[in-house]
Amino acid sequence: MSSTARRLLVATPMLLDPHFFRTVVFMIEHTDEAALGVVINRPSDATLEEAVPEWCALAAEPRVAFVGGPVQPHEAVIALVRGRSATEPADGWYPLLGSVGTVDLGRSPAEVRPDIEVVRVFAGYAAWGARQLDTELTQHGWYVVDAEVDDLLTSEPDSLWRRVLRRQGGDLAIAANFPVDPTSN
Repeated sequence: MSSTARRLLVATPMLLDPHFFRTVVFMIEHTDEAALGVVINRPSDATLEEAVPEWCALAAEPRVAFVGGPVQPHEAVIALVRGRSATEPADGWYPLLGSVGTVDLGRSPAEVRPDIEVVRVFAGYAAWGARQLDTELTQHGWYVVDAEVDDLLTSEPDSLWRRVLRRQGGDLAIAANFPVDPTSN
């Protein structure tokens, strides 16, 4: 199966796992050995002041930590940032999609090049073992679609699942209107 890296996994309406129900996952890596991404539409109630105080001033709206996935939610922190003219890896910076990449949160924003415009912090991540994601894709648990830079740092994460599906057209646009509880129809 082809790699989903730098693309979005959009949960199908029938994916009922509470960790992934109606989620949009930005895939950072996907190889034969493993896959890793962050859920980009699950804001939490946690503020950034305690975890990464130096980065708070750059936080994208909504200015909270996001639940990146069920793996290591209390230990692992991943950041997606938008930087100015940043297409090559640099000290503390790794580009992913357009002007969006990851940074080393152990550094101060002033130490990272390119200059950072905004940051979104994710507690935990989504991960799959060897061929596990490929199996889920074969079983139609996820739609795989192209990511847009604006998806990754959207100020309206609660409506992202529906917006991403609608812009696909066809059957995926229809899936965007699938009721949360089909028995309530």
